Amino acid sequence: MARAETMTAIGLNGFGGPEVLQPETRPVPTPAAEEILIKVAAAGVNRPDVLQRQGKYPAPKGAPDFPGLEVAGTVAALGPDVTRHRLGDRVTALLPGGGYAEYAVAHQSLALPVPHGLSDLEAASLPETFFTVWSNVFDSGRLKAGESFLVHGGTSGIGVTAIQMAKAFGARVIATAGSAAKCEACVRLGAELAINYREEDFVTAVKAATDGEGANLILDMVGGSYVSRNYEAASMDGRIVQIATLAGPRPEVDVSRLMQKRLVHTGSTLRPKPVAMKAAIAASLREHVWPLIDRRAIVPVIHETFGFRDASRAHAAMEQGDHIGKLMLRM
Repeated sequence: MARAETMTAIGLNGFGGPEVLQPETRPVPTPAAEEILIKVAAAGVNRPDVLQRQGKYPAPKGAPDFPGLEVAGTVAALGPDVTRHRLGDRVTALLPGGGYAEYAVAHQSLALPVPHGLSDLEAASLPETFFTVWSNVFDSGRLKAGESFLVHGGTSGIGVTAIQMAKAFGARVIATAGSAAKCEACVRLGAELAINYREEDFVTAVKAATDGEGANLILDMVGGSYVSRNYEAASMDGRIVQIATLAGPRPEVDVSRLMQKRLVHTGSTLRPKPVAMKAAIAASLREHVWPLIDRRAIVPVIHETFGFRDASRAHAAMEQGDHIGKLMLRM
């Protein structure tokens, strides 16, 4: 069957609030060498999409100019030199952008088979958070079995993934969240302790839970005043990995605490990484994490699903912050 020449995508009518997300007609993209074209069944909504919509996180050079970092669907066309996929394969893929559309292009190395038993909607919820957690918690953060791991924002898409993945690999997991219901959700997912940061000081709670030692690894997406507090909550020779700065990128910190405790504070962003680096993450996920999803030791956590043309409502829900897990778009 001939492929359509045009498609509906959710473009940006300027930068601003959720209302700037508007359906528009675009050409169906043509896959280049080592790329596949995916007929999109579902797409994930992520915090970087919101930042891009606000004009704070521009698309990388050569990427589509509208949001969407993860999709699932079927392979509709193959570019030259594609060897990993065939027409009709069900895949989920990490994208540099352009996922809010009926068709999207992905590099073949960043498309993974849909795990056994998962729907397209569940599969589309995986790439952005799983790539991020693996690269920051296990590659950069070097988390090992038996270590204590603190993740802030435990009910975010990143948080629910990090809790489950760290637990599956034998770590003691502590999470922070902003309500009793969210803390209960963290515990159900595998956290040993969930701290309501609105009612309790997480530094005191983490030290109490670790016999005064502190967390071996902290994954932080808050920044701001949390940076200096993370230095206090970390163990000697602890590691802090920064993946976002929702409370601000310019904290005031006492660097002597970093030196005295021999801390390592690093960070990264996923989207600008070269394809080769992201391909290595994909290979690690396929080897180490996909089998856990296949046997449901790790499960997708989806809070709410919106129609494709209701992306603005999904973004409003993301900004409201009441969700536990992922917000998704269904084609």
